[in-house]
Amino acid sequence: MSQDQIINKDDIVVRFAGDSGDGMQLSGTLFSDASALTGNDIATFPDYPADIRAPHNTIAGVSGYQVHVGSHIYSSGDKCDILVAMNPASFKSNLKWVKKGATVIVDIDTFTEEAMTKAGYDSDPFTDELERAYTIIKAPVTSFTSRIGSEQGADKKTADKCRNMFALGIIFYMTHKTLNQTFAYLERKFAKKPDVVKLNKDVLSAGYEFADKLEVVHSHIVEVAHAQMPKGRYRNITGNVATAWGLMAAMERSGRPLFLGSYPITPATDVMVELSKHKGLGVKVFQAEDEIAGVCSAIGASYAGALACTSTSGPGLSLKSEALGLAVMTELPLVVIDVQRGGPSTGLPTKTEQSDLNQALYGRNGEAPLIVVAASSSANCFYWAYTAAKLALEHMTPVILLTDGYLGNGSQLFRIPKVADLPAITPRLAKPNDPNYRPFHRDPETFARQWALPGMEGLNHRVGGLEKCPDGPLSTDPENHALMVYNRQEKVNRVANYIPDQEVTGCVDGDLLVVGWGGTSGALTLAVEEMNKEGKKVAYTHFNYICPLPKNTGDILRKYKKIVVCELNGGQFAGYLRTQYPECPMRQYNKIMGLPFEVGELKEAFNKILGE
Repeated sequence: MSQDQIINKDDIVVRFAGDSGDGMQLSGTLFSDASALTGNDIATFPDYPADIRAPHNTIAGVSGYQVHVGSHIYSSGDKCDILVAMNPASFKSNLKWVKKGATVIVDIDTFTEEAMTKAGYDSDPFTDELERAYTIIKAPVTSFTSRIGSEQGADKKTADKCRNMFALGIIFYMTHKTLNQTFAYLERKFAKKPDVVKLNKDVLSAGYEFADKLEVVHSHIVEVAHAQMPKGRYRNITGNVATAWGLMAAMERSGRPLFLGSYPITPATDVMVELSKHKGLGVKVFQAEDEIAGVCSAIGASYAGALACTSTSGPGLSLKSEALGLAVMTELPLVVIDVQRGGPSTGLPTKTEQSDLNQALYGRNGEAPLIVVAASSSANCFYWAYTAAKLALEHMTPVILLTDGYLGNGSQLFRIPKVADLPAITPRLAKPNDPNYRPFHRDPETFARQWALPGMEGLNHRVGGLEKCPDGPLSTDPENHALMVYNRQEKVNRVANYIPDQEVTGCVDGDLLVVGWGGTSGALTLAVEEMNKEGKKVAYTHFNYICPLPKNTGDILRKYKKIVVCELNGGQFAGYLRTQYPECPMRQYNKIMGLPFEVGELKEAFNKILGE
């Protein structure tokens, strides 16, 4: 192909969609890995059903994976430039995510009358109007793959598993990428199965060659601008893996052994899976029989001196609530990772939502304050897991880290830091034979108590769920209880003295302040940037420290006449802010669809508020 045929773009969005089992998650991952290795910034959005195996060729069974690649990427993107649809159901359900004029690649072999009927079509979907709106490439993916499999002696089931490789080959050609990285992956993955390696490589190459021979493709080849990033060692990382790495880094810096006691739950399980791979580094992972056993084992490990953690999602967090009250009462460090999903109950296990803020803030009996922080990107889950561990160990209290399914399953480029460059972590360990040690005597600055480990000479003490007095004995004295409740709350309040001030970006003297928290950062940042480029005056502040809030939060909110709080729930953070700052009028923009924000919808909402 000649260079003048290639379209240069700052970014593109590619979406892979097919039946569960069609390998769309793998295709998306391989494309994002190849893009990262060739110098692009990336963000991904896996979008798959909760059903273990929904009926074949139905809308309910469609699995998708969206990849946004470019020179500087904030989010996984809104509408896509290229859609791969492996069957009629994925074509029908994903067309709404495609830009007008975009390229749509379909496996035309799957568009049988039966499959189209199951997908809800009563006539040929490829109307003249549709073909004018999009460039439709009808690729015989299944028949090509079957022929290659037959030539190599593979059975139909084995050959069908390679269909995603043919589609991926087309995408690699259209985005002007080589196949080398994926070849290397296949050789590593199936090192002991050379026949499988050859079949997949041949099908991938066939897809690439098929695209080369299609003249319509030649006018749609895209070269995506490379990212300008600081020198360093990078990798494509999911939020759950980044969270696990952040905890391991905290283990290294604090000198405390890492223990995770957890029960598998979507979408948090990969935190436990990743940590279980690192026993050689001293990580201890206990897969408990249920959520309560998981958190109780972590509390026991904390009492014994470990950097103790537990991971879960919304339903599991509710089960852990009684034990969290015990951790608050005993004043032991504990990190709780909550990868949020749609609720209530089992709700939408594979969909994202900022569903658990109220539960994190208030979901315990009695006065049981603890620290709440939230990650805002897949990559910075590393730093927020590290921060959560630092706060827990230095302030002797449980910390809940809120991520979500979008961050946990999605991926970004991550620059791997040197552990020695991370902030120091100084656990509040007591000294053996300290004659002045009492279990609930406090540091006058932080109000945190000292951590006496079992076996430390001369530091026998008693902790537990019953109320104590500062010297340690049980107490039901009314005034003592009031004092201890105050002290535990004051300890959390004083954390505000050790966290940075809240920052405002965008047009700081703007007509509208956009407020976000947690995993909505990417879309909100881009929406505000675009509006300011269009001449609007919009300021933006994004919260990662939730409880306590940064000390200057009130000063920021009181500065603006128009404030809109944006979140993927019914308004939990907006309600929380109103309790703290009732004098500040706040509008809300909420989305509860199991999907992340789109930049377009945010800009429409902000323009409407500015026009009022």
